[in-house]
Amino acid sequence: MSLAQAMRQYVEYQQLHELEGIYQTQIEGVWFYRSSKGNDRKPFVYQSGIIVLGQGNKNIYMGSDPVHYGPEDYLVVGVPMPLECEAIATDGEPLLGLSVDIDPQLLHRLVHRLDSLGFRPAKSCSEQRCGLKSVQMDQTMLDVCQRLVQALCDPLDTVMLSESLKEELVYRALMSEEGHVLFDLARHDGYYARVAKVLDKMHREYAENLSVEKLAQEANMSTSAFHHAFREVTLESPIQYIKKVRLNKAKELIQLEGKKVNDAARIVGYNSSSQFSREYKRHFNETPRGLKIAS
Repeated sequence: MSLAQAMRQYVEYQQLHELEGIYQTQIEGVWFYRSSKGNDRKPFVYQSGIIVLGQGNKNIYMGSDPVHYGPEDYLVVGVPMPLECEAIATDGEPLLGLSVDIDPQLLHRLVHRLDSLGFRPAKSCSEQRCGLKSVQMDQTMLDVCQRLVQALCDPLDTVMLSESLKEELVYRALMSEEGHVLFDLARHDGYYARVAKVLDKMHREYAENLSVEKLAQEANMSTSAFHHAFREVTLESPIQYIKKVRLNKAKELIQLEGKKVNDAARIVGYNSSSQFSREYKRHFNETPRGLKIAS
């Protein structure tokens, strides 16, 4: 059974034929994705984790280098990444995929164990830019992804095998050519881990006044070193990154939670609704849905 076939079987099992977007599976931290038609290129924030595509194709645009991934490719995302994504449904079939959150305790346990065995990844983030790259599955990674999806179709397998399957999935990702991203994330002394700590703060406290100087102190780095390291990891300046986080959060508040535009702007940290509307339109190439002056 191919990975695409296993995912189609899961759609049947859960009756997800009308799903457009993500669905939390019965395994904590594992999300299923389906899109019948895909989408044109648009801004998006990829959350950290392992993202697997079983059917369809995606093009990711960040910086100057587009990244393509398709069936049986996956991404290792160490930190949340603001980017633009184009999703393409091929041959009239929907896109199908998985997103697996990486539990920090599991990651640290595996990295510590591999360190104790003398294993070292072939490269590290200090040796190259840590932008997003797709990885073609080898047979071992493909096998564990297939078994994970198949386990979701059996309640007993879901309960009994979920933890071991997630652990194996993270282990296979660690051993891949992009596994250094996860190794560097787990090692607190490297600049990648320091930037990751700051990114976590930015995603929790996006509405606060987060100056570059304060963020650099949080990372225990000089302002210039932090600015350089931040760009190496995210391909964005800290100011541009927090702006994208705020705008994406505002879009969720308006379109998914029904917030008024002025209220959403205030919640994410904008004092001026007109400035918010201008930046929203510039970022998304559209005005906020139902844009109007709130009473």
